[in-house]
Amino acid sequence: MKIILSVMLLTFSLSGFSATLVGLVDIQKIITSIKEGKTVQSSLEKSFNDKKSLLKKDEEKIKKAQEDFKKQSMVLAEQARMTKEREMQEMMMKLQNKTMEYQREIQKMEQDLKKPILEKLRPIIDEVSKANAVDMTFELSAAPIVYAQSKKDLTEEVIKAYDKKYPGKK
Repeated sequence: MKIILSVMLLTFSLSGFSATLVGLVDIQKIITSIKEGKTVQSSLEKSFNDKKSLLKKDEEKIKKAQEDFKKQSMVLAEQARMTKEREMQEMMMKLQNKTMEYQREIQKMEQDLKKPILEKLRPIIDEVSKANAVDMTFELSAAPIVYAQSKKDLTEEVIKAYDKKYPGKK
C-alpha cells in the first residue's frame, strides 16, 4: 500500500514540474515606445534642454570672468586678486549646486510623469501574460533571467495593448 501511495505521489509531483513558461517584458522599452511615453520623453527633453541652456549662460559668465581675471591679475593688488578669485570660486560652486538641483528636478519630473503610466501598465502586463498562458512574467532589468527552458518576450504585445487601450498623443 505504501509503495502504491509513493508511486502516485511521485507521478503527481512530476506532472507539477511540467515546463513553466516565463514571460519577459522590457519596461523601459515599453515606456519609450508607447505614445504616452513618447509624450513624457518629449516633455523631459524640453525641460532638460531649457535647464541646459540656463547652465550654459552661467558657464559663459564664469568663462568671461576668468578671462577678465587673467588679463587683470598682474595689475590687481593682492587683496583685490584674492577677492576676485573668491568670487569666481563662488560662481563655480553656485553653478555646481544649480546643476545638481536641475538633475534632481528632472529625476523627480520623470518619476512623476512615469508613475501613472506604470500604474496603467501593470494590468495590461497581466492581461497579455494570461492571454499568452505565461506562468510568471519578469521585468528584464529587474530580474535578468539567464536561462529558462520556455520563455517568451511579451514586450511588443504589451506596447500594442497599451496603445490600443490608451491611445494618447504622439
